[in-house]
Amino acid sequence: MRFFLRPSKYVEPKMTISISKWIITRPAVFCLSMIACLSCTSKQPTWYQPSYRGAKLVYLTDIEFDDGDTFNIKGKPIRVLGVDTPEIAHPDLDIFENQPYGVAASESTRAWLTRAKIIEVVRGGKDRYDRRLAHVFIDGELLSCRLIRHGLAYETVSHYGDSGFPDLAQEILDIWRTSERPKFEPPYRWKNRQRKKRQR
Repeated sequence: MRFFLRPSKYVEPKMTISISKWIITRPAVFCLSMIACLSCTSKQPTWYQPSYRGAKLVYLTDIEFDDGDTFNIKGKPIRVLGVDTPEIAHPDLDIFENQPYGVAASESTRAWLTRAKIIEVVRGGKDRYDRRLAHVFIDGELLSCRLIRHGLAYETVSHYGDSGFPDLAQEILDIWRTSERPKFEPPYRWKNRQRKKRQR
């Protein structure tokens, strides 16, 4: 009778336990992997606390600079809300020379963003050139306000309105009232004058 009590009879339960563990643990591993991937692609670290509702963290490596109030994020144009900085030469936009202080505004924006520890963007609508309108924060301070304080921008809130951000628009207006006026003419006026000169 001992001949029939073979150890092979106990192999099957061990395999069943092993297979069941694999079936149970595989979905869990898959879910954990997906969570890890999503957290990597979102690029919003756990330590990040937005300076403003709806603000998103932006990395300097994703930014391509243009002029004082315009730059690209991952190839998509961003137009800074609330201000208008002097123009730089853009032949494709019929601007063939730099407006006074245009290079200074452009280089200042580049330097501030480059040195910033935290860059944030609060996106709004789009303008007629299909650029995304947005408020930009540099270490918690509005880029628009910094440009105005340094005499490198005119405020545009009084002309275009608050664009859905009344509190930020008011902050820009308050800075404008207490800051020295820019030493260059309003960019829209300068562009019109340049256009008329070319038409002569």
